Amino acid sequence: MIPDEIIQVLEKHVDSAILPETARSVGGGCIHEALLVDKEDGGLLFLKQDTAETLPLFAAEEKSLNLLRSTNTIRVPGPILSGSGREKAFLAMEGLKMSSRASGAAQRSLGKKLAALHSHSTDTRFFGASFNNYIGATPQSNHRHEDWADFFITERLTPQFRFAEKRGKRFDQEDAVLTAIHSHLRSLSISPSLLHGDLWGGNVGFLENDEPVIFDPASYYGDRETDLAFTSMFGGFSAAFYEAYREINPAPEPVRETIYNLYHLLNHFTLFGGSYASSAEASIREILKTI
Repeated sequence: MIPDEIIQVLEKHVDSAILPETARSVGGGCIHEALLVDKEDGGLLFLKQDTAETLPLFAAEEKSLNLLRSTNTIRVPGPILSGSGREKAFLAMEGLKMSSRASGAAQRSLGKKLAALHSHSTDTRFFGASFNNYIGATPQSNHRHEDWADFFITERLTPQFRFAEKRGKRFDQEDAVLTAIHSHLRSLSISPSLLHGDLWGGNVGFLENDEPVIFDPASYYGDRETDLAFTSMFGGFSAAFYEAYREINPAPEPVRETIYNLYHLLNHFTLFGGSYASSAEASIREILKTI
């Protein structure tokens, strides 16, 4: 159910009546209620809503969407408004009819457009962003650094190890792996690329004309390989996607994928617990053995 006060606010921004009786649930997320709603003018509106305390998550997502859209490289749903009422916070954006099914041509288009996003020219020499955001429901600090190794250790891995401790898990080789990763990343020449930040198969869709769309971002400037690494964690990206991407950006050594996915394994342990801790431990052992 969409509160009347939210409907009234949104109707002022979309210049059309919203038809709340048409709201239908959209699957794929695990945090917020997600709805696709018809407008009287024939268009669609996509609405996320949750408790009022979640407004910072929605406001940060709105900033990420606008940042990605500013590159004009890949389709991103246009945000309309984030805000909160008496009981619920919300984020509204343009509604798009998408499917997770993709032809080889669509996957290839996704690879090319993602490479274009990562290659988007920018004047920034910093890693991070001008705002903090969230990876899932976990706070993600984007405090800016000039050195990628410093950023990844300080703003990504170290906070996740602290979140794991709060869940009762201490990783014995934490200090060793942080030192090894910092040294390894320092040895590489990495330029800041604008990232989606949470690029798994559930955050990609395709329009009827095969145009790819990315959404639910947690954007910042970092090593483009962090986006590529996460695409491999749960699948959903075909060989055509990787081939098209690698025609523009060459492949790194495999250990970088393990390093960057350690962040996501730790975050999944923070969010869900379970076997993600043992998967993170296995990755730590592999990293220490390899670098």
